[in-house]
Amino acid sequence: MDVPLEKAAIVRFQNWPATVAILLLVALAAVVLSAGHRVAFPKSAPSLVSSGGYPILGMWRFFSDRRNFMHTSSRSTASGNFSFYFGKHQIVGLAGVDGRRTFFDSKDLNMAIGYSVLFANTPQIDENDKDENPLSFSRWFLNTLMVMMRKENFVRNLPILVGDTQKQMAAIVAANNGQATGVFDPFDNLYRTVYQLTMRTVGADDIAEDPVLLAKTLRLFEKIDAASSPTRIVFPWLPTPGHIKRVTAGIRLYQIFNNIAEDRRKTGRRGEDALQFLLDGGESMVKILTFVLGALFAGQLNSGINAAWFFVCLACNPEWYTRVQGEVDASVARHRASTDQSAGDVLATLDVEHWESEFPMIDLCLRECIRLQLVGTAFRKNITDKNIPIGNTGEIIPKGAFAAYMIDDVHMNADIYPDPLRWDPGRYLPGRAEDKKMPMGYVGWGTGRHPCLGMRFAKLEMSIIAACFSATFDYELLNAAGEKMTASPLPNRNNISASPPDDPVKLRYTLRKQ
Repeated sequence: MDVPLEKAAIVRFQNWPATVAILLLVALAAVVLSAGHRVAFPKSAPSLVSSGGYPILGMWRFFSDRRNFMHTSSRSTASGNFSFYFGKHQIVGLAGVDGRRTFFDSKDLNMAIGYSVLFANTPQIDENDKDENPLSFSRWFLNTLMVMMRKENFVRNLPILVGDTQKQMAAIVAANNGQATGVFDPFDNLYRTVYQLTMRTVGADDIAEDPVLLAKTLRLFEKIDAASSPTRIVFPWLPTPGHIKRVTAGIRLYQIFNNIAEDRRKTGRRGEDALQFLLDGGESMVKILTFVLGALFAGQLNSGINAAWFFVCLACNPEWYTRVQGEVDASVARHRASTDQSAGDVLATLDVEHWESEFPMIDLCLRECIRLQLVGTAFRKNITDKNIPIGNTGEIIPKGAFAAYMIDDVHMNADIYPDPLRWDPGRYLPGRAEDKKMPMGYVGWGTGRHPCLGMRFAKLEMSIIAACFSATFDYELLNAAGEKMTASPLPNRNNISASPPDDPVKLRYTLRKQ
């Protein structure tokens, strides 16, 4: 019997949702299967680690339990090198002197693309972007950063950076109702201090000088950082809730920077900052924001945390506490022009040469803080169409594969650093020089072909913060219950980046006589 046209249409309409659902499921299955397609490792690659992995996802422990996964996998092979999959990405874990030399010295291993894909926090570089070659963008980013790090920029900004830091010290006291003794969270206050100085150097003065904008952009920056997820590494097309939050925060940051740029264009007002340099170069706002975010991530995630760990460790080490404070007091006494000058007034008169030469104890303490709290892995990608030999091991990093080097392989190596979990800046003094025991025995500032381009600024920044803080305060470390601590906590070595200790701590300050 024939079905009336009206009824046939109704039947087709009623079946339409089910049909669409089936098509969507088929399409999703196809995409997931595609994501699970993996290129096999060549026989000359290091031994493949697959135990504990998951279909399609690969070795999820690389993100959920990184240090333990890397350490166990490295110990399971003769060379210490090993191979594994994360999603469909081929990754080679490197270890030992051969692995370290290959990782840091090979010109064929690209750092920017490695971090962009595997370090979930950083702004991503699209390797398939036809309009922006990722290698060209990487070179542009590094060249631009080198311009920002020139000495003349330090000289111009130095009085402002010192002034910003002193205002942040005053804000700590103000938050305690102006009391001579008070308590604060170093992983909040000092983190914000570093953010202001970094924004001043690689961003916009308009933001650095406006407490409201500074706080707002920091919150957006932290949202981008907190919303990162390894799921997007496996499924880069998947609009996860975290990715939506990152995009939303990115749009709001874009609007803030774009509003500043538009105001400058309309009023003819010019700034003396990184934003103005990039605008004068004709760069798009998207490219400008990508640079600023990349530079902030490179500096803030490490220096912002290092600044807090610096005082957390010093507070529990009377010998080095005294050395640093004595060094600062000696510099103030040496440069004081009159008895009317406060310590802060004197520090504001120091030039770049003074900052870079008069605080060796601060430099040693910073070096040890970096060694102790630098956790996780560094990344590279083989961007060539050939395999890269791993020293004399007979093993290779396949073409197109990623390389991962666990920093603990060198910084927690007891053959280089006896009792490696102990904070001891004396390790680097002449006569001990533990970091010189092996090739590339210290990688906290990068090494080989990849030294840290921001090292000079990061050291200057830390010297300013440490000197201003030490000249202003005496301090001690407290636990969450407000009890004084005599031993500083240790970082969680399974974290994938620099982080505060798992158990919260505070610093109790007492204003020093000026």
